[in-house]
Amino acid sequence: MADLNSWLEKNLAILNTVSSMDQPEGFTRLSFTAEEKAAHAAFRKVAEELGLHTLQDAAGNQWAIWKTDSRLPPVAVGSHLDTVVNGGGYDGPAGVLSALAAIKTLKGSGFQPARDIAVVCFVSEESARFGLSTIGSKAVSGKLNSREAGRMTDRNGVTVKEAAEEFGLDWSRIEEAELPAEKLACFLELHIEQGTHIEEHGAEIGIVNGVACPVRLKVRVKGMAGHTGTTPMHIRKDAFVAIAPLVTFVHERASQLSEESIQPLVATVSTVELKPNSMNVIPGEIELGIDIRSVDDMLKRSFAEEIKDFCQKAAADSGVEIHVETLINNDSIVLDPNMQQKLTGICGELGLKAHSMNSGAGHDVMNMAAKWPSGLIFIPCKDGISHHPDEFASIEDMAKGVRVITRFLEKEASL
Repeated sequence: MADLNSWLEKNLAILNTVSSMDQPEGFTRLSFTAEEKAAHAAFRKVAEELGLHTLQDAAGNQWAIWKTDSRLPPVAVGSHLDTVVNGGGYDGPAGVLSALAAIKTLKGSGFQPARDIAVVCFVSEESARFGLSTIGSKAVSGKLNSREAGRMTDRNGVTVKEAAEEFGLDWSRIEEAELPAEKLACFLELHIEQGTHIEEHGAEIGIVNGVACPVRLKVRVKGMAGHTGTTPMHIRKDAFVAIAPLVTFVHERASQLSEESIQPLVATVSTVELKPNSMNVIPGEIELGIDIRSVDDMLKRSFAEEIKDFCQKAAADSGVEIHVETLINNDSIVLDPNMQQKLTGICGELGLKAHSMNSGAGHDVMNMAAKWPSGLIFIPCKDGISHHPDEFASIEDMAKGVRVITRFLEKEASL
């Protein structure tokens, strides 16, 4: 175990392309950048040192395969290596590294798989650069609309297509990364929890039932700009004042619904754009972004309707114009029950306490689940902090995740 922990610690830094995980500014490896490419190169190096065959698919995903003579479909495990701006070094890398460590453990034990085992490092999982997430796993599972995705831009006006081609890909061939259903047996991902449910329940491993995909709303408010010093209070149409109560409503009503419902719900007013945003001008326009999540699709959609009703009333009361647009309205993902049962059983065999839970964040597994039996396990992360330089998961907790993946692969890759 000490050797495994030492290997994990060493190679965690390697996958993050640093000599030490102590990085006060965190890690910034945005989609289709030189930094992500360097991390992919590090992945290939570590995989090849384990004797794995490596290749890059048409979408830029990296595959490391323990090849056998079997014609059975491979078992796949993996995650991603890109990050948000000033993010942590565990969100993604923990899953990639744990998968490689499981293969290292199996090889060290003399295990001979009856089918190929593939570790996949997906490209461009985070939405931080383009507002589009999980590009790599969308391509593999056939869920990527390359024409629409290719036109999306980052804050500098660079399109996804341009960035991918600068990365070395041919965007016109991106959909060739899709795999037929018969090409994989199943998929498993390990991820840090990004919350505190595991620890709060005295558990060691989270077994994920479903992924709470969002409903996202854009609320546009149009009032009347005017001079802050000369416009009388009684004739103002302040867009900010008109919509400000919505922020409290979203927070308080979401809290209430979460307590009342079987499945939790979370909602956040997460973006604000105010115009003209000048100290001496009454706010004339404001745009809010709202993110609503629950694995209970009816609950999250019902709450979205409550928000629309609230806005309609606010417009009538204040005399401003309020329009609500639904940007995203995705069904949540229910993961394969048989995979959950297998993973729960493995935790029991290993003496690890498992906690059944849902994921409030999206992951590559949600795309893979559309085509293959798929599972997601969580390991704890300190104080639930993620997407931040202080993000941290202990090597000991990572090693527990490795044990679960190792046993899973042992079972699934045996005849």
